[in-house]
Amino acid sequence: MPSTMDGRIEEAFGAPVGQLYEAAQEPEAPVALTRALELRSFLAVVEAHVARVRDRVHQATAADGDMDALSADDLRMDAQWMAAALSARNDQRTALGELLRTMPAPATAARRRPARFTRYKIPTTLPPAAPASPRAGAAPARRP
Repeated sequence: MPSTMDGRIEEAFGAPVGQLYEAAQEPEAPVALTRALELRSFLAVVEAHVARVRDRVHQATAADGDMDALSADDLRMDAQWMAAALSARNDQRTALGELLRTMPAPATAARRRPARFTRYKIPTTLPPAAPASPRAGAAPARRP
């Protein structure tokens, strides 16, 4: 399902949302892409709920609707649900907008690669010892 931020996401990552979801499955997928798509998924669900409640209210209050079917309790519950859904939508849009604003530019992100460390082998045995000097371990001589 689409979201209102799809255009900004596509612009930021340079591909349609469907392709971005495929790219996010790759092991080398940028963290920003994964997070943006997670936020986008939440946003799409919230926006679907907002549309569903809006359509229900419109249907209940339609000019040609049955006035006897109107219920103040139902409309009050829809208003509370709409307030919660809109609040969640605003939070998701804000978080996604902040992520898109602060992430590195695509050209910069493409140039940055994860650091690769060279693993050096550390020998587990010591090299052969040099021969001990003839005085090794001898007690110091007494001086008069």
